[in-house]
Amino acid sequence: MQEIPVITIDGPAGAGKGTIATRLAQSFSWHILDSGSLYRLTAYSATQKACAFDDLPTLAEIARNLDIEFIPNEDGVVETILEGVNVSKAIRSESAGEAASQVASIIEVREALLQRQRDFAQAPGLVCDGRDMGTVVFPNASLKIYLTASAEVRAQRRLKQLKDHGLNANLAALIEEIQDRDYRDKNREHAPLLPADDAIEIDSSEMSIDSVVSKIKDLYDSNV
Repeated sequence: MQEIPVITIDGPAGAGKGTIATRLAQSFSWHILDSGSLYRLTAYSATQKACAFDDLPTLAEIARNLDIEFIPNEDGVVETILEGVNVSKAIRSESAGEAASQVASIIEVREALLQRQRDFAQAPGLVCDGRDMGTVVFPNASLKIYLTASAEVRAQRRLKQLKDHGLNANLAALIEEIQDRDYRDKNREHAPLLPADDAIEIDSSEMSIDSVVSKIKDLYDSNV
């Protein structure tokens, strides 16, 4: 167990990792890292700067030098600030998610972001969510969770999230996109999506947010 406590929450798109991580961080008064946002931000910034995704040196440089902040608002939602601009909504579209998935498969980008992610581990503790938090970024984390849910449930949650942000989407298309992203994330060459050997798997398909948060808190308390 490392000096600064870290709880990692890995899992596929739409499993509720971000919501759960935010609730946990607030409960513990810890820092939070939404690692998926780093890849979304890299893809978004690259697009804004007209950098092609096959321009690997420039893409890695963009990743290394992202000017970002994660700031919880009064509703407890983490706002994402890029170069002083709130881009939370812009990076949450389905097209942004697809672009992030493409960028995340590029080893140069993953290497550029690795230390930046580890630097988020500061006292009193860190809750982080992503695809390889427990396997690559924080292999010595205090507690590792692999959070999952069926593709159908994840698509329904994503649909509600998009509608809440004023964005339109189609449920059938979302299910197909989630399945495609699952396949790509699980089969990419570098840091594929898979549970850490010592991760505890939680299927949230039929669980409320509060019950998942409570379960993880109990697991952490029994582990320290």
